Amino acid sequence: MSNATMPADLVHAAKRAKGFMPHAEGLALFETAVEYGPRGPICEIGTYCGKSAVYLGAGARQAGSVVLTVDHHRGSEEIQPGWPHHDPTLMDPRFGKMDSLPTFRSTIAAAGLEEEVIAIVGASERVAGLWNTPLAMLFIDGGHSEDPVTKDYEGWAPHVIMGGALVFHDVYPDPGTGGQAPYRVYLRVLASGAFREVRQEGSLRVLERVGPGIG
Repeated sequence: MSNATMPADLVHAAKRAKGFMPHAEGLALFETAVEYGPRGPICEIGTYCGKSAVYLGAGARQAGSVVLTVDHHRGSEEIQPGWPHHDPTLMDPRFGKMDSLPTFRSTIAAAGLEEEVIAIVGASERVAGLWNTPLAMLFIDGGHSEDPVTKDYEGWAPHVIMGGALVFHDVYPDPGTGGQAPYRVYLRVLASGAFREVRQEGSLRVLERVGPGIG
């Protein structure tokens, strides 16, 4: 575990950014990025408005790395109109669709992290099909139902280098505290033997690649 300290200005930027990442879990992301970032690039699946990207970008800066963050910016299922986490200020009235990209750009610019955080705008599955770059760290935090979580894992985890980190968010063993799809995929990962768990922080799980395949 890294002993790095996140700069106060970036802590402030992360806390004020729109999003759902609890600060303690965000700091765990930052520390994981500092630890694994020197080995290569970091990839985030599920950008939303950039809150977690600030934590990752702060870690990437200290590690001399970079964060690629992938999202179509039209919103995952659980933040669409009619769902509890929907934010109507993110709706684009011209198309009747969500658009979190302008807010993300503002978040990253305000944090001064435009050199460290690179947005890739597109569906995760489509981008994964074109991806060839080895990853030192992969953070999966896109759609939280069964299909998107499974596709994010299967599409992106093969690119994590040996000794690299795979991080899941919203892992809830108790169905009463949250959705179960990330938890089921997380259990599948552990059962595969390709990754071992090295850290827990709230609903965040950090796993390190120790073997071939993804299970």
